[in-house]
Amino acid sequence: MDITPYVEQLRAELANAAELGGPEARALAERLTAPMESAFRLALLDALGSAADEITTEMAPGSVQVRLRDRAPVFVVTLPPTDEVAPEAPAPPPPVTDSDDAVSRINLRLPDQLKTRIEEAAGRDGLSVNAWLVRAASAAVHQPTAASPQGRRITLGSDRFTGWAR
Repeated sequence: MDITPYVEQLRAELANAAELGGPEARALAERLTAPMESAFRLALLDALGSAADEITTEMAPGSVQVRLRDRAPVFVVTLPPTDEVAPEAPAPPPPVTDSDDAVSRINLRLPDQLKTRIEEAAGRDGLSVNAWLVRAASAAVHQPTAASPQGRRITLGSDRFTGWAR
């Protein structure tokens, strides 16, 4: 990225502002802007570096870096790794109606870490944990699964949980 046009624009703006003080002030501004060019460039590079840091924070685990090549900033973008090709989104499960259906209660013991992840997923989807679990269970029973010697593969909700069940 060539920042020379931006440095030139700063020099021109300073000269225009100094013109209000007369020809002597303009001459002084022109003499001062030549040595200030490196300070202008440094300030612009600092701004670009700060912007890259903010972008990196938003796209973690990917990153954006600003590097200098021949006095010109160059952006290096590192995208987050992708483990696998994203599968096509399955059709949503048929809605579960609870108007006339009897409701059953079950006790479910979950590891604390899994419970926390389920709560986060439910929050992202704007659902209660119970509604999220009902939707995930409904999707799991309506989804075609590949049989295996040990059981069938299970995929739940928007966060993918995979494992084997008998």
